[in-house]
Amino acid sequence: MEYASYLAGLRWSDHPSCTHPSVAALARLVNDVTSDQARARLPELIPSVVGLVGNDPRVPLVVSSLAAASALPICSESRQRALAAGLLRCERLLAAYSDPVSERTLNTVRAALVSAPEAEAWARAFEADDAVDRPRPVAINEEAILRASVIGIAEACVVDRGDRLVRLLTSVIEETTEILEPAVSVTEILPSRIPTNARS
Repeated sequence: MEYASYLAGLRWSDHPSCTHPSVAALARLVNDVTSDQARARLPELIPSVVGLVGNDPRVPLVVSSLAAASALPICSESRQRALAAGLLRCERLLAAYSDPVSERTLNTVRAALVSAPEAEAWARAFEADDAVDRPRPVAINEEAILRASVIGIAEACVVDRGDRLVRLLTSVIEETTEILEPAVSVTEILPSRIPTNARS
């Protein structure tokens, strides 16, 4: 994210105003926990997050949903329960939209929940009890979902953890780009400033 701020001509920062906060939060987490080999693939994604800004309410939902859906099938049982609860909330909120990105994300969420039926059952029971004890509007805790998802993938017992994190970030960038439709391509404007090896 520091290099994104550099490409955008902004003050050096890992919280640059040129990138949507949800995407930037995921990028920072992926950079922090992934392997050196996978991290070396992140610089090529930097130009695609410059200018990726906007206030569309779908973006936090899509970012949280894709992160949790990526982690749910492979993370530990304790994380699965928390992520399943978050995904149920995301699923309900996304159902209010009928655009292609929301529909694809809903399909991804449903597939992830189907892959972990015990976690989904626990989350539904938890929600039922929670609704009785503490009625309140449905909401998501994006920071908690992203952190649990990324750490869950990084600690999962699979051999391709780094690849999964890079694929997740790539997918999030692609889907949020479709939502926000940034008008400027930094790749075309400043190709010489794109780093070949750097940490985000």
